Amino acid sequence: MAARPIATGTISFGLVAIPVQMFSSTESGSRVQFNSIHESCGTRVRQRLYCPTHDALVSREELVKGYEFAKDQYVIFEPDELKAMELSATHSIDIKEFVPVSAVDPIYFEKAYYLGPATGGDKPYVLLAEVMKKTGRAALAKYAARGKDYLVLLRPYEDGLIMQQLRYDTELRAFEEVVAPDVVVNDTEMALATQIVDQISSDLFTPELYTDSVTSQVLTAIEQKVEGHEFTLSPSDEPRAQVIDLMEALKASLGQDDDAQGEQTAASAGA
Repeated sequence: MAARPIATGTISFGLVAIPVQMFSSTESGSRVQFNSIHESCGTRVRQRLYCPTHDALVSREELVKGYEFAKDQYVIFEPDELKAMELSATHSIDIKEFVPVSAVDPIYFEKAYYLGPATGGDKPYVLLAEVMKKTGRAALAKYAARGKDYLVLLRPYEDGLIMQQLRYDTELRAFEEVVAPDVVVNDTEMALATQIVDQISSDLFTPELYTDSVTSQVLTAIEQKVEGHEFTLSPSDEPRAQVIDLMEALKASLGQDDDAQGEQTAASAGA
């Protein structure tokens, strides 16, 4: 079944305009959701809107929007004022500059959307994807939609393009807030750690090798409960923080990896 577009837009740079369609890149509902149930009758409870000043429930028709400019002090905005402040949705993806794909750190990444060509956009769409793939570059662009001015990154993906929504720099906390340890690593420690990394390194990311075991376990437990069976989940042991001898830990890790590789080799030879 073909994916259905969630929006349309136009990629523009210079005199070039490429009509595109936007598609969700993720499946919804993958997370297991639990509801709050009234135990005595088995009914799902509902949230109500409560005003502590009047000690009463209020309806949504009585609500207005306000901004807290000081503790418990709000300035109220009317619906037309809120609408006037919203940025008009142009659905134009305006490319500002092309940068190396590796220039944007993943910490800036938010949601990703697949982009496909709309009517009349096949040739320029393919050309843009191919030229970015050939040059190893991605495009920084601005995209106005849903009352917000988004910073996005267009990058080649498989046979097409992805639009990666980015965080603005002001939305990130400075790493300087994290206290960095004042430690010097010697050459021997570095060499041993490098060996460990090399032994379990791969040149490819194979996402299908990794699955959400917790969700699978929860779904199995839910199925057992639905069928009227009891279930028991084995508690996982939490790692305990402890002071270790770094060199001994590195050597032990190398030994474990060597043993595992030896067992694998022996098993292959026996087969």
